[in-house]
Amino acid sequence: MNTLYITGAGVSSESGIPTFRGEDGYWTIGSKNYTPEQMATRAMYQNSPIEFLSWYYHRFASYRHHGPNDVHHWLADKNLITQNIDGLDGKAGNKDFIAIHGRIDQMTLFHNQQGPVADIIATPWDNVDEDNAAESLLGLFQIKDAPELNKSYKPYVLLFDEIYTELYCISEACQRMREAGRIVFIGTSFSVNITYMALEIAREQNMPIEIVDPKPVNVPYPNATIHTMTASAYINQIEKGHLT
Repeated sequence: MNTLYITGAGVSSESGIPTFRGEDGYWTIGSKNYTPEQMATRAMYQNSPIEFLSWYYHRFASYRHHGPNDVHHWLADKNLITQNIDGLDGKAGNKDFIAIHGRIDQMTLFHNQQGPVADIIATPWDNVDEDNAAESLLGLFQIKDAPELNKSYKPYVLLFDEIYTELYCISEACQRMREAGRIVFIGTSFSVNITYMALEIAREQNMPIEIVDPKPVNVPYPNATIHTMTASAYINQIEKGHLT
């Protein structure tokens, strides 16, 4: 069976990376003046680039040196779409995964979302001068007073007020969903659009799904199997032959 795995922050928690909506999650930590939902927007990047980049650097880029865990390695040869931006699936050796929300180790030319797909390049985070972080970050992303289209750079990450485009491989992701015989969701709260898309496709095709999470959400779909366990416990059960 062609199984598609869709992973969320719960997969990377065992690598020491906080989840988004848990007690220690990214979305419980804002700036002095804004909530995370206000910070993680294209509007904030355009209007307050120093505050946006400083928040992004300290909340996300600080985890760029963390390594993959056993779950990432197990997923290395799997058909995979991840919501995570940590890039750990790539570090684990998966050459064909889709990072549907982008990656913290990459950046792209700032462009109109409906325009041509911009090049994706590595972000030289190690060049940031911690003693003069604000100015250093602006220089890194080639921003003067405000980001300029097709001149400045933007972190390769899908923000709250942005839409899925081909920059984030949305067509390929949907194709993988439609071609799957089963979808396994691991460590996701089902609070983002990509999981809704996958659920709708599963319903249309009466496709079986599995949900792996120690605190699974209630998904109103009769063809769903729930595994109330962590991602590592799930793969351990598979390796022991207790699950397939």
